[in-house]
Amino acid sequence: MSKSIKGVANLEGLRLRLCDADGQVVGRFASQIAQILMGKDKPTYSPEKDDGDVVVVVNAEKIEFTGRKWDKKLYQWHTGYPGGLKERTAKEQLAREPTKVLKNAVMGMLPKNNLRRSMARKLRIFPGEDHDFVGHPALVVHQMPPRTLRHKGDVFVAPEGFEPFNPEVYWKKMKRMEESNKIKSQRKNAGE
Repeated sequence: MSKSIKGVANLEGLRLRLCDADGQVVGRFASQIAQILMGKDKPTYSPEKDDGDVVVVVNAEKIEFTGRKWDKKLYQWHTGYPGGLKERTAKEQLAREPTKVLKNAVMGMLPKNNLRRSMARKLRIFPGEDHDFVGHPALVVHQMPPRTLRHKGDVFVAPEGFEPFNPEVYWKKMKRMEESNKIKSQRKNAGE
């Protein structure tokens, strides 16, 4: 297997970071990738140099959004003709081009200067498990930090005979609160 990567001039001192996007939230995941591409995780970071590692992302089709962003978030572009404003929701964009959702998020977090294009060349996104860098000598699996949910406490205590307006949403929310309480108590017990 060739040690060179198309579009990357010098691989000396660079690692290939393998990141799994399965179950990751787009914005949080993109910010982590952008930091690696810029080289901010290295002690030799300098904003005028392109010292970031090559990032290989797998399972881009299994990325997640929080809230209602699948339906509310729009990707817009213009064809250049009168009345040519086009738009797609995030769900449509993921179905059409799974890698584009994550690539747009990462590109928005890279610096807007002359180094942006060379940093973007180091980002390789694959929709599924398979990628072109299997067996590469510099490939390192990168563990993303776990997603921590903020515990808001018991905000609402229902009075006797309370019937929620939307029972499905209410019980989902209550179940989520119970799960976060369990996680918080487990962390507290592990820290003792």
